[in-house]
Amino acid sequence: MEIGISTFVETSPDVETGEVMSHAQRIREVVEEIVLADQVGLDVYGVGEHHRQDYAASSPVVILAAAAAQTKQIRLTSAVTVLSSADPVRVFQDFATLDGISNGRAEIMAGRGSFIESFPLFGYDLDHYNELFDEKLALLLKIRESEKVTWEGGHRPAINNLGVYPRPVQNPLPVWIGSGGNQESVVRAGLLGLPLVLAIIGGSPMNFAPLVQLYKRAAAHAGHDASKLPIASHSHGFIAETTQLAADTFFPSTQAVMNVLGKERGWGHYDRSSFDAARSIEGALYVGDPETVARKIINLRKHVGITRFLLHTPLGTMPHEDVMNAIKLLGTEVAPRVREEIAKWEAENEGKTN
Repeated sequence: MEIGISTFVETSPDVETGEVMSHAQRIREVVEEIVLADQVGLDVYGVGEHHRQDYAASSPVVILAAAAAQTKQIRLTSAVTVLSSADPVRVFQDFATLDGISNGRAEIMAGRGSFIESFPLFGYDLDHYNELFDEKLALLLKIRESEKVTWEGGHRPAINNLGVYPRPVQNPLPVWIGSGGNQESVVRAGLLGLPLVLAIIGGSPMNFAPLVQLYKRAAAHAGHDASKLPIASHSHGFIAETTQLAADTFFPSTQAVMNVLGKERGWGHYDRSSFDAARSIEGALYVGDPETVARKIINLRKHVGITRFLLHTPLGTMPHEDVMNAIKLLGTEVAPRVREEIAKWEAENEGKTN
């Protein structure tokens, strides 16, 4: 069971002062957070790509590269790379470079992106939203398979037997598929034999179990060993010394962000009752003391089949010291609890289907 952190490098207004930190400050903070995550033994850190004022990471790979030179063990991934509006050649080159700097710790998490600002910014038509992703994913996978590439598609100039460099340390360079729970994307990942990341940010995480089974069936149908394919979840959350402190600290920024996004997307008002319901044992918020959060992650592994858990924290702007403390608790208290119990559970269930 791998455990890590994901962030979108938010720079939303401070809920108490209304002040907005600079993009530069938040980027530097995230590098410090990645270094700490490595020091406390977390497995992976993901940085998501966005192209709007309240998010600072338009180029996650650059942030990850800054941290790569200061870390030793932690894996470094995008979360996600908006592949539909990117050039797969450049994406591969960037992450192969990151792989070299980190000596084999880079990963790509490819997705369509639930935010669409990158499409007009880079000149892509949203009417081709799905077609772009399919075509660019195919090219990305072709590049990682072969140093020399010959390829032709509908949305990019053809490539005729050209080399793509540098080549990564890892062969193949890991490519995950990020999904919000769409059946088509889950099946695609399974058929391609690619690891899957599910954004579980609402409702009950247990409702994602059928999607995991669908993914495994698709993988097996295509001849892949489904038992060896990792499955990750990405969920909002926060950890403090007590559950009450965690909830009271995490709620204000969470409410602010959810209501900004809700206004844009037509969601209902997000209030404390919604928040408290979501942090119950059945909900998708992983907010609490180390024991509470560990128990929820263990349930996710046992009942849904998740093998990697990414805690998305912070959500919105929070004091850097609070985020650092949450990362420390995740690495030193939550992760050991989870790994120990899951190891025992797997030993007891060896040979059975999870």
